[in-house]
Amino acid sequence: MTIAERALEFVKDGDVVGLGTGRAATAFVRALGARVRAGLQIRGIPTSQVTRALAQEIGIPLTTFDAVETIDIAVDGADEVDPALNLIKGYGGAMVREKIVATAARKFIVLVGTEKLVSVLGERGRLPVEVVPFGVTPCCRRIRALSCEPTPRQTDSGAFVSDNGNAVVDCAIGPIARPAAFEQDLLSIPGVVGSGLFVGLTPTVLVQDGEAVRVLQSSG
Repeated sequence: MTIAERALEFVKDGDVVGLGTGRAATAFVRALGARVRAGLQIRGIPTSQVTRALAQEIGIPLTTFDAVETIDIAVDGADEVDPALNLIKGYGGAMVREKIVATAARKFIVLVGTEKLVSVLGERGRLPVEVVPFGVTPCCRRIRALSCEPTPRQTDSGAFVSDNGNAVVDCAIGPIARPAAFEQDLLSIPGVVGSGLFVGLTPTVLVQDGEAVRVLQSSG
């Protein structure tokens, strides 16, 4: 069984489902689309234009926050998961919308491989931060003062632009001893829209471990 297949077991007929962004989330969206075509009645709220396009292509009905008050279940990937099930996300650049969807959901399911499990957040050395374009230079100066090195993300065609129209700054970091406090330090910088730190969200984490799926459940 794959983590995408296991995640489908949490989805019920009639649910509003938050649809994540990235490789693991894409596998789930494709599996969910097959269930929809077989008769499952759900509505999705995508976290990115890429996921929206995929959902529309495979026939998943979509909705918006204007039409629903809450999300029943959100399913997404992560770039790091610590023992307390705090996360770093955003390597795909969609972390602000992903956090909006995750915090609106009654249940948050995270899909990862064993390589994403870390003993302390920051072990993989990268934390994405979304910044309004006007503030990239002063924000980078303030971020640098927090003892991490920010680099505005680039693509082959120029500066990376999020679906919100913002820049993403990739911060070179070491292990983060106090992630909740560090996130507040980042958010206190004028121009910072959000970070890839997902702290205290009490997700259920499904870990692909070879052919098996391990379930890590937060005690929060």
